[in-house]
Amino acid sequence: MNKLRNVAIIAHVDHGKTTLVNQLLRCSDTLRDNEKLQDRAMDSNDIERERGITILAKTTSVKYKDYKINILDTPGHADFGGEVERIMHMVDGCLLLVDAFEGTMPQTRFVLKKALEAHVKPVVIINKVDRPNANPKKAVDEVLQLFMELDAPEDLLDFKVAYTSALNGTSSLDPALSTQKPGMEAIFDLIINEIPEPEVNLEGPLQVQAALLDYNDYVGRMGIGRIQRGKIKVGQSVTCSRVDGTTTNFKILKLIGYSGLKKVEIEEAEAGDIVAFAGLTDINVGETVCDSTNVEPLPLLHIDEPTLQMTFGTNSSPFAGKDGGKFLTARQIEDRLFKEKEKDVSLRVNRVPNKEAWVVSGRGELHLGILIETMRREGYEIEVSRPEVIVKEVDGIKMEPYEDLSIEVPNEYVGDIMTSLGSRDAELINMDANDVNTKINYVIPSRGLIGFVTNFLTLTRGYGIIAHTYKEYRPIAQGKIGERQIGVLVATQTGQATPYAIEHVEDRGVMFILPGVQVYEGMIVGENKYDTDLSVNVCLTKNLTNQRSSNKDQTVVLKTPRKLTLEACLDYINSDELVEITPKSFRMRKRILNDAERKKWQAKQKALENN
Repeated sequence: MNKLRNVAIIAHVDHGKTTLVNQLLRCSDTLRDNEKLQDRAMDSNDIERERGITILAKTTSVKYKDYKINILDTPGHADFGGEVERIMHMVDGCLLLVDAFEGTMPQTRFVLKKALEAHVKPVVIINKVDRPNANPKKAVDEVLQLFMELDAPEDLLDFKVAYTSALNGTSSLDPALSTQKPGMEAIFDLIINEIPEPEVNLEGPLQVQAALLDYNDYVGRMGIGRIQRGKIKVGQSVTCSRVDGTTTNFKILKLIGYSGLKKVEIEEAEAGDIVAFAGLTDINVGETVCDSTNVEPLPLLHIDEPTLQMTFGTNSSPFAGKDGGKFLTARQIEDRLFKEKEKDVSLRVNRVPNKEAWVVSGRGELHLGILIETMRREGYEIEVSRPEVIVKEVDGIKMEPYEDLSIEVPNEYVGDIMTSLGSRDAELINMDANDVNTKINYVIPSRGLIGFVTNFLTLTRGYGIIAHTYKEYRPIAQGKIGERQIGVLVATQTGQATPYAIEHVEDRGVMFILPGVQVYEGMIVGENKYDTDLSVNVCLTKNLTNQRSSNKDQTVVLKTPRKLTLEACLDYINSDELVEITPKSFRMRKRILNDAERKKWQAKQKALENN
């Protein structure tokens, strides 16, 4: 038991968690001599690699000297913060990673708060000490300040610090760059000496709580947790104490342990170890699996409630099935959504009565955006609505979620940012400026953030840093917050866009398409200059005559269209619009495609608003 350590790595987005895990694996006694390790090996799917973010918590196990160290690489983004909270119940210590140049960031506060609430002992790692203008001592001071602001217990204030360059694979216990040595011995020794062994009972009857979920096509849903007491064996008859207080008897069908990056089938495991177990296909987070002769549940774990929802539907556009989609039917889409729900406890999926549509609720735009992108790559065709916040009713008062928003921008962009946030009902909390940048903190309704990130990057020319975390529910703010104020250019014909037509339309605003692109009636092809929608024909061709034109040989020169990413499209659309998503492309469109019908509907809506 005293040779086992369970540790989580927590940090702000992009401070180097996954790269550090790579180095810990490389410098441990885990990998064979001929085993190669790719960069960011813990980020197992393509989207994680492309975006450089960890989406789901990953477990790995390394050997160092005579010790087994279970390491959990946690997500750094607020949308996946619920996982961080539950992981803290599986570990006895954490490595708090802080960038030596950036120092503590909003998400650093969020993840450290979760660790302190669980009374998990932190060891501070100052990473990227080799960065130009890095200031490791200042970063340590900021960490200490953060500990005090979060009312950390006195016994946790005396934290140990290591300094690393995860990218170069060097570490040291001294802030001076010249003391950096190849290898991760400094960190391994701190883990062994500072982080306590698991406080568990080897001898008692089995007790293990599912803190995370996984899914396997052969055995269904699997619980992942640390064994708190006793031993667990394949074939063992056990009892699950459910969230609602009932119990279910079942047999352990499969046990999975971790060795390096591999999931390994094992026959048994004992208290203190982290394992995945199968046998109960509807096990939920927080439920405790016990010895059938001694059913004693552990306290239930908190699961973050969804704050944002979108409607997913079958693709109803004229191009449905013509764009490489393999899965188009309602049954196929529903099966995929419910499969995702099996392993993602923060996701909710509800079928809309009498429609081929589902309300999918999650923790934020990134959470739902990644699900959409994953389904698109798997060959699904869907259409999705604009994200909406989930409104609750408490004592007859309608409440909506609010978030803490922290931004850091070059001084010349502060005015534009403050103007933009003012129109989104954001409340300024504090402002701290230096010669180059300004840090500003706001409290803002979650719906005020929908579409803001894309706007923020444009306003700051990509130089701004933005982070936000859920704060609380408050009475709903009045007015339309976050809706796009500008109109769009909507195609009136189905066909191929022509240079001749686009040349005559582009002065009306900004185009989203190139000549040669196939369009259909009701598809959004550009942005209008004004706040009303404009119907345009982008398929118009020049009438042919037998008259020779004096400027016949002139070439049409068109402006470069604005390229929108999938996330930008989801942010851009209004409540009367949809995004059509296929494996090959995504298009913005009006809900009502027919031009005449849409105008009648808009007139009706205007009359209702005026009344």
